[in-house]
Amino acid sequence: MYFSRATYTLDEARSKIESYCAYQERCHKEVREKLLKMNMIPEAIDQIIGHLIQENYLNEERFAKAFARGKYHQKSWGRVRIRMELKQREISEYIIREALKETEEGYEERLHALALKRLEQIRERNPLKRKKKLADYLLYRGWETHLVYEKLQELID
Repeated sequence: MYFSRATYTLDEARSKIESYCAYQERCHKEVREKLLKMNMIPEAIDQIIGHLIQENYLNEERFAKAFARGKYHQKSWGRVRIRMELKQREISEYIIREALKETEEGYEERLHALALKRLEQIRERNPLKRKKKLADYLLYRGWETHLVYEKLQELID
């Protein structure tokens, strides 16, 4: 097995990471991992990340808000899943709370539309199995348990 052991000067790494961050919003953890894969030493990593923050290539709050907005609007994820994914990226609790404000617009209407759409796709005849399949789907997508069960009561009886 062949491993690439490319080495980068500080300026080359900085330039490459600037492009990486300019392409799409990134969190500190993603950038740190990318720099580690580039075989950069910890001092260089800290220096580059400092530069990226100073030059506004890297902004965790902006990343978290874009992430929450995107996952909510594109993938119809609920707040539970978005929060969990942001925590895995080591985003602070304050920033997570701010980012979740991006999902407030039409939250319950989106849940309703998603539940109806999924219910049409479920071919199961047994009402209890239909309920379970719909609940599993919505919970996996990160919708709050109490909202999911209210929606089940409303749609399947």
